[in-house]
Amino acid sequence: MTKYKLNNTVRSASEVTLTSYMTGSTDSTNKKEPELDSNQNDNISSESNRNLEAKRCHVCPHACDFLKESDKLAASLAKQECDKFGLNELKVEGLDKDVCLCEKYNGGCKLCPRPSLAPTLALGQDARDPCRACHRAACNTPYPRITVGLTVIPQAIAYAGVAGLPPQYGLYSSFMACFVYTVFGSVKDSAIGPTAIAAILTRENLHGLGPEFAVLLAFLSGCVELLMGILQLGFLIDFISGPVSVGFTSAAAIIIATTQVKDILGLSFPGGKFLQVWTGLYEHIGETRLWDSVLGISCIIVLLLLRKVKDIKVNPKPDPECAEGGGAGSRLRRATAHALWFLSTTRNILVVLLCAALAYYFDTQRQAPFVLTGEVKPGLPEFSAPPFSATVGNHTYTFSEMASTLGSAIFVVPLLSILENIALAKVFSEGKYVDATQEMVALGVCNMASALVHSMPVSGALSRGAVNHASGVATTAGGLYTGALVLLSLQYFTPYFYYIPKASLAAVIIAAVVFMMELHVFKPIWRTKKLDLIPAVVTFVTCLMLRLELGIVIGIAVNLVFLLYASARPSVKVTTAVSSDGIQHLVAVVDRSLSFPSAEFVRRALRKAAERHAHRTPLVLDATHVQAADFTAAKGIKALIDDFHARGQTIIFYNVKPSIAEVFRGVRPREFLHCSCRAELDRLLLAAAAPAVCEAWRSRLPRSPVP
Repeated sequence: MTKYKLNNTVRSASEVTLTSYMTGSTDSTNKKEPELDSNQNDNISSESNRNLEAKRCHVCPHACDFLKESDKLAASLAKQECDKFGLNELKVEGLDKDVCLCEKYNGGCKLCPRPSLAPTLALGQDARDPCRACHRAACNTPYPRITVGLTVIPQAIAYAGVAGLPPQYGLYSSFMACFVYTVFGSVKDSAIGPTAIAAILTRENLHGLGPEFAVLLAFLSGCVELLMGILQLGFLIDFISGPVSVGFTSAAAIIIATTQVKDILGLSFPGGKFLQVWTGLYEHIGETRLWDSVLGISCIIVLLLLRKVKDIKVNPKPDPECAEGGGAGSRLRRATAHALWFLSTTRNILVVLLCAALAYYFDTQRQAPFVLTGEVKPGLPEFSAPPFSATVGNHTYTFSEMASTLGSAIFVVPLLSILENIALAKVFSEGKYVDATQEMVALGVCNMASALVHSMPVSGALSRGAVNHASGVATTAGGLYTGALVLLSLQYFTPYFYYIPKASLAAVIIAAVVFMMELHVFKPIWRTKKLDLIPAVVTFVTCLMLRLELGIVIGIAVNLVFLLYASARPSVKVTTAVSSDGIQHLVAVVDRSLSFPSAEFVRRALRKAAERHAHRTPLVLDATHVQAADFTAAKGIKALIDDFHARGQTIIFYNVKPSIAEVFRGVRPREFLHCSCRAELDRLLLAAAAPAVCEAWRSRLPRSPVP
C-alpha cells in the first residue's frame, strides 16, 4: 500500500490510498493488460473485474498521468485507447466508494502533479467530465494569461478617472507592480495594480493639486508598507473589525459609483464627494446628454449580463470513447464552455472596444454624440525619482508641504491596501497559510517601484485575482503577461484610446463596484450580535458624509471604545454556596482578566455583594477565568483585602494562577489567602468560620443562675 497525504488544510481531512502493482514494461511497444489487484476490497472486487474488462475505472473514470511521473507505481487499469491510466482502487476514508475525487477536489486527481483549476472549472456532480487536471487537451485554457491584461487595461483607464488623474496614469500604474510582485510576492492569484478603493482614496487626498501628489503618495505608501513588513506590524490590521470593514467597503462602493453617475449622464461639474456630486446632479440635471445616458445605461446592462454568461452550464455528455479525446459533440461543448468563459472574463475590454468603434464611426460622419476620453499621452513613462517638490499655479510645494497636504492618507492608504491584498490572498489561498509579513514587504516594494514610473497607489484587486484564479495560473509569473500587455498598449494603442466614450468607462466602474457593496452582511450581523451594527453604521455614514479615511478611523475608534468598555466592565457573578462541612459562603466569579480599567469596578462590586449578606460570611473569589493582572489591579485587590479585614470578613482566592499570585503578592497585601484544590478551600472556610462556630456553640450552653 502506498499512502498519500493531501497537502492543504481542506484536503488533509482525508487520506488517499492507492492499491498498486508493478507493471512489466511501460514501453508503448510492450503493453499488456494489467493483472487484477489481489488487495482489492471484497465488496467491490467483482465490480472492479467488470470495469477492468470494460476498460473503465469504477471509482474515477478519468485518465491520469501519474504513471508517467513514476514508473514504479501504476494504477489498476490501463486505458490503451488514449495511452493513459485510470485509478481503479482509489479509496478515501469517510467517502462513499463512488465519489469521484476529481470532482471532490475541484477538478484534479491529487496523485497528479498538475494543480487543480478554479471552482468555476470544476467537474460536474455526475463526475463524468474529462479530468481537467490530468488532461493537457482539456485542462489548459488556451488564453489563461492574457485575460487579466485584457481586464486591467479598461479598468486602469477608468480608475485614473476615479482618482482624478489623466488616463495614462492608470496605465502607468498597471505594469511595474506586476513585474516586481513576480519576485517578491507569495500569492499566485494576486494581481497588483490600480484598485477602486485606492483610486477613490487618492482622489480625496489630492485636493486637485495634480499627479505629482498621487505619485508621491504611492512612494510614501510603499515606504510605510515596507516598514510595517520589516517591523512585523501586521497585527494592526486586526484592529479593523469585520463590521468596520463592511461599512467602509460599502460606503466606498457607493461613493465610487456616485462619482461615475455624472459621466453616465454626460455632465461635467467639479466635486467628487458624495453630497457634492448629488448636489451637482440636482443643479445640472437639465444638461443631461441623451446619447451618453443611453450608451452608459446600455453598457451597464450588457456588462451585468455578460458577467453571468460564464455560469451557463455546458456539460459534455458521457462519451464511450477515450476521456481525453471524446467525441465531436464533447469537444464542441468544451469549446463552447471556454468561449463563454472568455466572453464573460473579457467583458470590460469588449464593451469598451465596441463603444470606441461606435464613437470612431460617428467621428468619421462628423458627429459627436458622446463625450470622449480625449487624448492619452502616448509612449512609455520616464523612469525617474518620485517628485519631492511640485509647482501648482504660482506656488511651489516643498516635500514637507506635500506630505502635510496628503496628511493621514500616508498611513490610511497603505493600511487599507494591505487589508485589501491580504483579504484577496486569503480568498484564493485554499486554506494555505498566507504570510502577511511577506505580502506587506512585496506590496511596499511594488508601490515604491511603481512610483518610479509615475504610478498612483496600487494594491491587489479582487476582481482581477478572480480572473487569475479562474485562468489556472500556477505562479506569480502570470503578472509578466499582464505587464507586457499594458506596455504594448502604452507603446502602440494609446492613440486609439481617444475614442473611448467616458460613459462606457463609467459603466465599467459601476458594474464592478456594485458587487463591492456588502449591505447584505448587515442582516447576519443583526442575527449574531446587534451591538456590532453600531460601528458598521457609524463607519458607513461617516464615510459617506465626511471622508473615507476619517470614516474608517472613527469606526475603529468606536470599536475600540466597545473593547475598552468590555475590559472595564467585566461580569462579576456572586452566588451563595455551602461547603462540605456545612459552612455557608459567597462565591464570586470574574469572567476575564483584571486590568486598570476594571480594578475599581470589581472592588466595588465585591464589596457591595459582601455588604448584602451576613457580617462574617466568607467570600471566595474564583479566579479561574482571570488570565492576567496588572499593577493597578493588584493595588485594587490589596484595597479589597483591607476592606474585608476592616469588616472582620474573610476573602479567599481560589484557582489563582501562579503568575497572577506573584503579581498580587508584589504589592504586599495584609493577608493573601489562596488555594487551588477543593479540600484546601474547605479547610480555609472552616478556619474562617471557627470563631462564629464557637460563639454559636457557646450560645447553646445553659446559663448558670446569677446568685
